[in-house]
Amino acid sequence: MYIINQDSKIPLHIQLYEEIKKDIIENLNIGDKLSSIRKVASTYNLSKNTVESAYSQLYAEGYIDSYPKSGYFISEINYKDFKPKIEISNTPIKTPIKYKYDFFPARLEQDSFPLKLWKRLYIKATDENLDFGAYPKGQGEVELRVEIAKYLNSSRGTNCHPNQIIITSGFGESMNLLAKMIQKDYDSFAMENPGYHIALKVFKEYGYKIDKIGIDKNGLKIEELIQSDSKLVYITPSHQYPKGVSMPISNRLKLLEWADNKKGFILEDDYDSELTYYTRPIPSLQGLDRYDRVVYFGTFAKILSPALRVGYMVLPNRLLDEYEKHFDIHFCKVSLSIQKTLALFIKMGYFEKHIRKMRTLNKKKHELLKKQLKLKLGNTFKIEADGAGLAIVINPIVPLDIDKLKDLAQKSSIKLYFTKNVSGGEWEAIRVGFGGFKEQELIKAVDAFAKIWKKSLI
Repeated sequence: MYIINQDSKIPLHIQLYEEIKKDIIENLNIGDKLSSIRKVASTYNLSKNTVESAYSQLYAEGYIDSYPKSGYFISEINYKDFKPKIEISNTPIKTPIKYKYDFFPARLEQDSFPLKLWKRLYIKATDENLDFGAYPKGQGEVELRVEIAKYLNSSRGTNCHPNQIIITSGFGESMNLLAKMIQKDYDSFAMENPGYHIALKVFKEYGYKIDKIGIDKNGLKIEELIQSDSKLVYITPSHQYPKGVSMPISNRLKLLEWADNKKGFILEDDYDSELTYYTRPIPSLQGLDRYDRVVYFGTFAKILSPALRVGYMVLPNRLLDEYEKHFDIHFCKVSLSIQKTLALFIKMGYFEKHIRKMRTLNKKKHELLKKQLKLKLGNTFKIEADGAGLAIVINPIVPLDIDKLKDLAQKSSIKLYFTKNVSGGEWEAIRVGFGGFKEQELIKAVDAFAKIWKKSLI
């Protein structure tokens, strides 16, 4: 017998459908005949239309077959094989561990996002003129590309046109688009060692041979690159990830000549460019390029918000035809509303004000972290990289048990980050992030870190 509740808010035909489906999955066999519509209607005091609706839905989903003048029969698919083995309602949802102190090296303080202003601009951007009935533009909204081009040309020293800009959902998508687009012409890929693991993973997944090129005080070793077979090279020239060195102008010019001679491309990741604390931001490599051989990557993650998921790629003119040929059906994954709001945010001058604010705020925390590390760790450590971004990279200069440090950090609810597992190399160091802390929280966090550091000294 099926349970049908005449007083329930659930429509009667849905109740009947669910009851029969459950019976099919748990009890009935292939080929069994269902009761006639008339008999079910009479048995459960239902209208024929109600029963017909339930049977029609079961037929549409393939649970039953209909044979003229014979009736309805259980279909040949054995639904018992598809019976759920897990009760989802009873399965606990996994939640990330919440640490007391999390030194994540690329996090922003929650209060730093201009939420009230963003809401106001969002309302202005999403007025009745915005067409939500149309597909988005593949490269991204023209207004946003125009504003990004203006910003890059004036602040980062690039030389680009809005037509060269592709809006993406972040660095990973930018790299995926490029790796796929040029795959037929290139099969190897060079990158800094140590270097950014996302770039390594993306090109490796597309089957490229990876050439890891060492770095020194001037960044990527150009002569070592020349000896490799690669015609593509990924670099972070303004603030090398993770060692923090900058590439001098002489090496930049050599690199551009290499790309032209090889008929290859330089993939410039403008990592940490907006957050520099000791010097003015170094102009981009793309702005020096007279060979049309640089692909430039940027995001809004570290200066505005990683949660918005907005990045961009500036293609050299010689790759635009290739992009249009292969990606005419590619749609931008950043929502229309966010693109329009961000375009207004930049156009009205708020973005440059925000950059100045973030640079001032994070410079204070950067200096505070350095001061606290020197005060609490004394002469037991050295700074490997600082002066930009949202983290300071350090290493011990006295014997220290790294495994013990990691264990004590876990027990003390402190989250630490190391370079080795995210840089594709053997170089190990600790990346101490400060961006997500308020100043007083940062002092307490360093104090807690110093305690486990000292316990780990040998």
